[in-house]
Amino acid sequence: MPATDEFYAQRMADVLPLVEARLTTALGEPDARAAVTFLGTDRIEVLRFQEGDVVRYATLGMSRHPMTDPTAMLADPVKGPRAELVLSVRAGVADTDKVLRPLAVLAASPQVEGLVVTPGASLDVGGPLWPGAPFTSVLVGEPGGLVEDLELDAPMDPVRFLPLLPMTPNEAAWKRVHGAQALQERWLANGTDLRDPARRSVPLD
Repeated sequence: MPATDEFYAQRMADVLPLVEARLTTALGEPDARAAVTFLGTDRIEVLRFQEGDVVRYATLGMSRHPMTDPTAMLADPVKGPRAELVLSVRAGVADTDKVLRPLAVLAASPQVEGLVVTPGASLDVGGPLWPGAPFTSVLVGEPGGLVEDLELDAPMDPVRFLPLLPMTPNEAAWKRVHGAQALQERWLANGTDLRDPARRSVPLD
């Protein structure tokens, strides 16, 4: 029987191949991938999937560890929410491949900042998502639509694949006041194409 630490390490190592298999089942084989490592964190990969005129970017590595409440006295190495991030944009409109590093930064934030990423949250990258992008932050959407949750052996929580919806600075400020649901309703009412990498802010009057 392996020692406890070795057992946990083995479990963590086993998660990522399952996550990648779930992504390829849902999105097909990736046509590109890049790896980013930040000081003091594990490697985060970003996979790119092409489907018609839509390109999707998915993180791989965020779910290696469960996300831990920063107020918790002791981090549980096994239990806790796990997630990866998925961004979908229309291809050929902007240099969206430069989103790889900002995505990796967001995926590393649970390790770096003790952040628990949940649907309805805003994540700010501190600059344009890609060169010339009108977005500096994203709204975390509800999982389960594009990529189904990945169930893991108990007592581990399932891996959830969280869609990211780019927000303009005006939209992000409006969302802070009115909430995520109100912003999504405003997008829906205006027929906003959230995959358009060059779209303008939805009317917020």
